[in-house]
Amino acid sequence: MSESSLVPTLEVVENGEPTVFRIHGRHVGDGIYQGAITFFAVCIPLLVALIAVEIAIAGWPTFRHFGLSFLTSSDWDPVKKRFGAAPAIYGTLVSSAIALLLATPLALGVSVFLSEFAPHWLRQPVGFLVDLLAAIPSVVYGLWGIFVLLPLLRDPVMPFLRDTLGLGNTPFFSGPAYGPSMLAAGIILAIMVLPYIASVSREVLLAVPRAQREAAMALGATRWEAIWRAVLPYAKSGIIGGVILGLGRALGETMAVTMLIGNRQEISASLFAPGYTMASLIANEFSEASSDAHLSALMAVGFTLFVITIVVNAIARWLVWRVSRSASGQAA
Repeated sequence: MSESSLVPTLEVVENGEPTVFRIHGRHVGDGIYQGAITFFAVCIPLLVALIAVEIAIAGWPTFRHFGLSFLTSSDWDPVKKRFGAAPAIYGTLVSSAIALLLATPLALGVSVFLSEFAPHWLRQPVGFLVDLLAAIPSVVYGLWGIFVLLPLLRDPVMPFLRDTLGLGNTPFFSGPAYGPSMLAAGIILAIMVLPYIASVSREVLLAVPRAQREAAMALGATRWEAIWRAVLPYAKSGIIGGVILGLGRALGETMAVTMLIGNRQEISASLFAPGYTMASLIANEFSEASSDAHLSALMAVGFTLFVITIVVNAIARWLVWRVSRSASGQAA
């Protein structure tokens, strides 16, 4: 290979059109750089695949022995080697749903304020504080929940909901006010997923073309009507993607939920009752798993959680990509 072929050169082409510059040749460093970044990019999906295969192999004996009943049974008895993950799956879904119900309105309000109403000098500090919530370690959230949140829930929040508002007559707010409960886990998860939903929603709202707002206001809409009827519908897919991304974060949370949910292997309609999640089940029992059957059951729970999380995050990424592509097409 000649030295001239390694050095980029410029060729001017004139065809009656504006001058076009074309680069011929490529430096050897470009090839090395491209190969390196391609290798690193391929390593990521390979790593995810290896994790999935390893967990699936470890949990396969449980899936083979119990079949679908492993996902629908509530029986969890390591001594008798009977395992069912239904309470953990139920607790994971319910606590995550509570978190989204509480966090989504707050996150959407913050993102609308920062993208539409906040003055420029205030946007960066408030946005930084919201994003800072994602940097707090999970165990710190758990400790805060034990010493601050649980006493507040035990008295006066739970008695107020059950007795003062009369919600104790419904199955969702019945029973004694222990403190550690599905409600406590949902509240702490809401605080933890709020920065993820708010961050994605803010970026999606900022990606909405300015012409979308101006067109609505030119038709006589107020500023709030323009946001409600033009901006938010335009960014709907991206906002949903942010919510689902927050759901993926809530599904896999471990330490804070383990410290607050009560860790009881049962399915109860009451939000005041203790429960279990898949992540907290693994965290609590993995170090105590003395038999191969018990360890395989925990790995099967982990594989189920892994699949759910991957699917949820893939849907979120697709929705965010969809709204970003739509915004790029409108700008063009």
